[in-house]
Amino acid sequence: MIILGIDPGFAIVGWGVVEYNKGKFRVLGYGSIQTKAGLPTEDRINQLYDGMNIIIEKYKPEVMAIEELFWNTNQKTGIAVAEARGVLLLAAYRQGLKISEYTPLQVKQAVVGYGRAEKRQVIAMVTSILQLPKPPKPDDTADALALAICHGHAGGSVLGQYYKM
Repeated sequence: MIILGIDPGFAIVGWGVVEYNKGKFRVLGYGSIQTKAGLPTEDRINQLYDGMNIIIEKYKPEVMAIEELFWNTNQKTGIAVAEARGVLLLAAYRQGLKISEYTPLQVKQAVVGYGRAEKRQVIAMVTSILQLPKPPKPDDTADALALAICHGHAGGSVLGQYYKM
């Protein structure tokens, strides 16, 4: 199964593509889509949509594992991220990907074994599990790879075949 992990954002969208087969992960690619502050919202949204389509067309994932949004204290930022997330979901939907959503707690539990793990612990485990030569940058990319790992563990299990994530 080829999994596209997405850490949604407006300025930075982290992405990571992994192959999960028989309990083992193989990294196919990772990085970030970045938009510049000061551009009109519609330009930034378009850049995210185009960037996501390029990644999907290149790696041909079967599923997108994306982080569920939690409401933060900055409503303006939360709304912008929600708009960006919607465009990312649309790109995946239009290209026929299955979509699974995970909370940060679920991701940390799946990757570190503890739902309240710190970011540095998640990054260290992602680097170790995927046997990367160094921690992925920016942190949004590590989060996206963690989402892909989470889906591999959950969606790749027998239970995951019968339970919609």
